[in-house]
Amino acid sequence: MTVNSLSTQVRLLISCHDKPGIVAAVSAFLQKNGANILQSDQYSTDPSGGMFFMRVEFDLYGSYQLEDLRHSFIEIASEFSMDWRMEPASRKKKMAIFVSKEDHCLLELLWKWKAGELKAEIPLVISNHKDLQNEVESYGIPFFYVPVTKESKAEAEQEAIKLLHKYEIDFIVLARYMQILSPTFVSTFPKRIINIHHSFLPAFIGANPYAKAFERGVKLIGATAHYVTDDLDEGPIIEQDVLRVNHRYTTDKLKIAGRQVERIALARAVTWHLNDQIIVYGNKTVIF
Repeated sequence: MTVNSLSTQVRLLISCHDKPGIVAAVSAFLQKNGANILQSDQYSTDPSGGMFFMRVEFDLYGSYQLEDLRHSFIEIASEFSMDWRMEPASRKKKMAIFVSKEDHCLLELLWKWKAGELKAEIPLVISNHKDLQNEVESYGIPFFYVPVTKESKAEAEQEAIKLLHKYEIDFIVLARYMQILSPTFVSTFPKRIINIHHSFLPAFIGANPYAKAFERGVKLIGATAHYVTDDLDEGPIIEQDVLRVNHRYTTDKLKIAGRQVERIALARAVTWHLNDQIIVYGNKTVIF
């Protein structure tokens, strides 16, 4: 049996205040514990006292176990006051998709998932409308209809939370889910809810951004994928994309053109989250 057949690929993500010796300490630790570094990326906001971010991919060989490695790393993490996590690359994260009536972002994710481009499990899709049930179930994915009204919003969110816990969901994607989530819901899944907003934020926050863009006579329209926080459409931005338009575009044409940008931006953001390429710091993200 070859050495490679016994390896486990792992991703290590680190954020802490910058100081000399971090890279050397991490590299020496991994070498000492039977790891072979495949890729290492780092970024410092200011080498003279700013924040330091690092992402390392490595193979862990032989009898070395990931849980033991995590436990041993605590000493170095404490020395540098690190915020860190160590994830096995082989584990597929469980992704729940929330959707309302529009299908373009949902279908983009399902197509990529079926083609093997999204290394994830999709245990369920939750919607406040029944319109896309047949489409979702054609992929063999359970569809849950959870209607939301002003009076039933709290109960609906609790029902959704129970489903998410039941299926042990790792993170949630709002694929044009046209509901504002409560602080209770957001706090239950911190930094684990990705939304696509059909505007190049911070412009045109909230509802009907294409109508607002048309009224403003914009020459670029865009879409923004971001993590959800209690502040509407103001969470840490993961990805943005734009498309050039002109005075001939009506509001409806802007919507049609915008759907393509939304699909691309959301799919990229989901891919980066799945690949552990994102570190959230404050209201920003570092993407490796």
